[in-house]
Amino acid sequence: MTPNDHPPVLGHAFNEVLTELHAHVFTGVPGESDPFVLSMLDREYIAFTLACYYQCEHCQTYHARAIERERRKVGAPEWDWRKELVRATLFLRTSKSEVSSTEWKEWQQSWRSFAKRIDVRHPRVGCFIAYAVGIARNDEALMDLAFGSISKGFPDDETLKGVIRDIDRVVIFMKAATSKNRTDPIIIRQLSSRDISAP
Repeated sequence: MTPNDHPPVLGHAFNEVLTELHAHVFTGVPGESDPFVLSMLDREYIAFTLACYYQCEHCQTYHARAIERERRKVGAPEWDWRKELVRATLFLRTSKSEVSSTEWKEWQQSWRSFAKRIDVRHPRVGCFIAYAVGIARNDEALMDLAFGSISKGFPDDETLKGVIRDIDRVVIFMKAATSKNRTDPIIIRQLSSRDISAP
């Protein structure tokens, strides 16, 4: 999250809490945060995908910059990550409850094929983002599908718990951040219609 040009609708104290939450999810707070299992780049890919899923342009811009910065830092090989993660978002908008069983079987095969393609570029990112979207919309079928893949990749129980914890924290933060960043301008406009300035 970056400071806005206007006073925060939620107040400075609440924004400070969101900033601290951001630190716990992405950079860590020394002596307070649980250790991360997923890399910063993993967590930023998840965050960018959720920003696309929630259609928050502010968050997409912020996390795209963070991804580019992190990719440079770790010397990640080139790939069109933005286009592929947007495609993943389109895939993950499908819910088992909205399609027939025949369509769901076909969707699962198509998703697995697509996920393998992006996993070649960044290992396991497909199942990470699928699990994150599953959490975000409370989609048990998608969470089960993604968890199966994640579980195979992390046979150690403590590591697996850490991976799930990292994904869950990103989802919780992004749900709050995307809601705030999408709605602040609307709230400010509405208040302005009554000549009320934001707090």
